[in-house]
Amino acid sequence: MEQSENLLSRINQQYSKLSKGQKRLASYIVDNYDKAVFLTAARLGNKVGVSESTTVRFATQLGYSGFPEFHRALEELVINKLNSIQRMEVTYGRVPQAEILDKVLQADIDKIKQTMESLDHNAFDLAVETLLKAKTIYVIGIRSCAPLAHFLSFYLNLIFEDVRLIQTSSASEIFEQMIRIGEKDVIIGISFPRYSMRTLKAMEFANNRNAKVITLTDSIHSPMNLYSSCNLIARSDMASIVDSLVAPLSVINALVVALCMKKQQDVVDTLESMEKIWDEYQVYSNDEINSVDDTVKLKFTDMGEEDE
Repeated sequence: MEQSENLLSRINQQYSKLSKGQKRLASYIVDNYDKAVFLTAARLGNKVGVSESTTVRFATQLGYSGFPEFHRALEELVINKLNSIQRMEVTYGRVPQAEILDKVLQADIDKIKQTMESLDHNAFDLAVETLLKAKTIYVIGIRSCAPLAHFLSFYLNLIFEDVRLIQTSSASEIFEQMIRIGEKDVIIGISFPRYSMRTLKAMEFANNRNAKVITLTDSIHSPMNLYSSCNLIARSDMASIVDSLVAPLSVINALVVALCMKKQQDVVDTLESMEKIWDEYQVYSNDEINSVDDTVKLKFTDMGEEDE
């Protein structure tokens, strides 16, 4: 058994036997393992409000010879990351079914708060300025990140003239869609654990072509930052089989709003043109309901009466 798996198993097996302070340590480590790995025994204890000696006893309670051996297991955990089943077993194994909704929503709220506290505003401003100067903007996100890439490219298309969403499951097709990328262009790569090698290769290719590279990922230690000149960090990890992408989506929303504010007239002109096209071709005439009012209800009533 790998040390990372062993650490999780030990926490899970010993949890009911831990003191209140030790349980706080266990919960903090499971939820913030990437932060805990940088802390000494004293600082880790301080984070959750227990003494250094309690932290050391916690390590020995889990079966380690001391804090150094426990810390090595924690390092292994960060290197390999937790897979979704492990996280779910460790965290949700202690949560009653009736509390899951509140716990998941609270976890999403916490991720947004953590992102607010840690996001580099200078990096965000640089991303905005870089996109404003771009000739062509490429957006890539694969697997669970694909919806984020679609969402971002949809709104970027309202702001800029040339936005290209890279859509493929084939590495060769990715390069085919990026064949003309150059130094005047920008690529936005979106990837969260488990990271996509195809996304990383696309960013490497763009970097080699001297294009600007912006990444949206979960950590400064993410491999996605290897080729990026601008890193937007948003917390995403969750103890579940479902990736929490609420915080990344909020960062995307902020990015779109900031760009709209910089190009207000262009956005207004685009929307006015689209409204005219929609009206002319009756795009939404039979497909969209603005509100459910008495008129709509009346129509359904009339139809019912006619059937009678």
